[in-house]
Amino acid sequence: MNPKVSVIIPAYNTEAYIEKAIKSALEQTLNDIEVIVVDDGSTDKTVEVAKSFSDQRLKVIVNEQNLGAAGARNRALRAAQGEWIAVLDSDDWYAPERLEKLVSLANEKNADMIADDLYLINDGETSPWGTLIQESGENIDKIRQIDIVYFVESDIFAEPGLHLGLSKPLFKREFMVKHGIEYDEAIRMGQDFWLDMKCLIKGASFFLEPKPYYFYLSRPGSLVHQSRIPRLIQNCKATSSFMEEDAVKTNPALMRALSHSLAVNKKYLAYFQVVEPLKEGKLLTALKQMLKNPDFFHHFNSQLKNMIERRIQYYIMGNKSVFHISYNFQKKRKPTN
Repeated sequence: MNPKVSVIIPAYNTEAYIEKAIKSALEQTLNDIEVIVVDDGSTDKTVEVAKSFSDQRLKVIVNEQNLGAAGARNRALRAAQGEWIAVLDSDDWYAPERLEKLVSLANEKNADMIADDLYLINDGETSPWGTLIQESGENIDKIRQIDIVYFVESDIFAEPGLHLGLSKPLFKREFMVKHGIEYDEAIRMGQDFWLDMKCLIKGASFFLEPKPYYFYLSRPGSLVHQSRIPRLIQNCKATSSFMEEDAVKTNPALMRALSHSLAVNKKYLAYFQVVEPLKEGKLLTALKQMLKNPDFFHHFNSQLKNMIERRIQYYIMGNKSVFHISYNFQKKRKPTN
């Protein structure tokens, strides 16, 4: 008999964290689960730690070469047998009752996807500094259905909103198999958002539970401190491609939302193509980009006020969360090769 939930955990060089992730899955109040760890060519002891568990519900798959997070997740998806698919990053963890609560709610609502709020917690700290919903400014106190237009509108790069692309929904496996839905392996960042979009455009019913049961860890090796340019380029390509689908072209509200998202991504791409070379002392490169993007100065002036306000909040007012909530809560993690 197939398990109720398949928990898939892609892993890459997370020997210091993965034990907690696996334990949180195996110690769920819902026992009828399988846990599939896919190691994506780690060079540390991640595999050794994962294989140290004796629980028969755990399966460890080792990639001979690095496929990237999307490739690792797809390998786990293809091996999964559960009624539901639950994703867990190898440096995050679940509250003990998470799967039981979400499966029960999903059955009650006849959902194809269901997500919960996220606790946001810094590496080395014992208490979260906030949750995704709290930081969004939204007032959500009961379960809510999420449609595709709202999903896009509330997850625009660097703009306030829920940013549910960061959430970790449970997916009905039958729905994903029926529509041939997998992660896009050409996308290295923001993969969750586009998987959700694939489901929603196929008509998935998506519900959000406002209680947090998922702990989302921020740790060193942050994407925040790396170039944002590759992510923005990928966002532009993926958005443009999605806008070519017939189901999008016949949905004016969705087309408007995606068009706005694309415009914002292009604006920030032009901005960072100047700012990042400037920070690296590559003045000629920065100058060339300025000439290509005459709107840069207008955008820079608008950002200058925000930069000053953030530094006042951080250094004078002591608001330590101010930099965490910039640019869509980009996760602090070392990306796969």
